[in-house]
Amino acid sequence: MPRLSTIDPANATGKAREIFDGPLHGKHFNIFKGMANSPAALDAYLAFSGALANGSLTAPEREAIALAVGEANQCDYCLAAHTARAKGAGLPDAHAIGARRGAINDVKKLDALVKFALRLHEKKGFVSDQDLADFKAAGYTDTHAAEVVANYALNIYTNYFNHLNQTSVDFPAA
Repeated sequence: MPRLSTIDPANATGKAREIFDGPLHGKHFNIFKGMANSPAALDAYLAFSGALANGSLTAPEREAIALAVGEANQCDYCLAAHTARAKGAGLPDAHAIGARRGAINDVKKLDALVKFALRLHEKKGFVSDQDLADFKAAGYTDTHAAEVVANYALNIYTNYFNHLNQTSVDFPAA
């Protein structure tokens, strides 16, 4: 059971109502109903997520990061949500499971991405020169490295929000 109030989109007012009726129209997931306690927090999530969707990492790559970070942080809500999103983005089930395990052995580039994201997590951002070199050797660039950090931060935000809120999972279990 959530620990924060759940904002019903039908009864939301002000900025929360604008968000539910606008960018979240038809996407009234429990995470958003909890985040709507602070329209600023919900708007920040949407802006950050939207900006990264227009970046250089593909949707399957972003979902692989989300699954790796969600598993590292034991966020059941994010694992369920990103498993569903990964499937919709075309990430094969085996790769989604591999991302959660921290290794996608049959796809070198995606494997390097997941490993780099987990190095960020393990080392609190203080990755080694070798970590970065391994990431780049797989075909990634400085642009990608910056976006991995941003995607990592976005996923930390949602993982920790769900831990705080104890958000009820409204997706099929991962």
